[in-house]
Amino acid sequence: MFNAVIDAPFGKVGIRLEGEAVREIVYLPQSTRNIAPDTPLAREAAAQIERYFEQASAPFELPLAACGSAFQRRVWQAISEIPPGVVLTYGQLAKQLGSVPRAVGQACGSNFFPIVIPCHRVVSASGIGGFAHHAGDGFFRNVKRWLLAHEGVPYA
Repeated sequence: MFNAVIDAPFGKVGIRLEGEAVREIVYLPQSTRNIAPDTPLAREAAAQIERYFEQASAPFELPLAACGSAFQRRVWQAISEIPPGVVLTYGQLAKQLGSVPRAVGQACGSNFFPIVIPCHRVVSASGIGGFAHHAGDGFFRNVKRWLLAHEGVPYA
């Protein structure tokens, strides 16, 4: 199912490949079994994610599979340009893209490459907002809190 599952400060991260590209990055609970990277690309993806966990400004240079709608790709490109330690609201990003906040939120939630495409840097005007199509408190919201705190942006 995964080409690698690595430890993360908030649980685990699963990495799936498709040919010579990363196909998906998934947040997983701590109880998930680790899987050693099974290809050079899986090793490189794991190493880059681990570097990010050590230093929030670590860059990513991974081949990502082509997926998502044209609109989603536009949103993901805009998210990729948000530097560590900076957040935008769904509304701010929507205005920048000539869209609406709900559509931007849906595209954020559909991101196949979290951490690499840092959708955690997009928040609600009234707080932290949802994460990965999960609105309530729980595992995914805690992952978002950890990622933001790691980048110096605390959210209660």
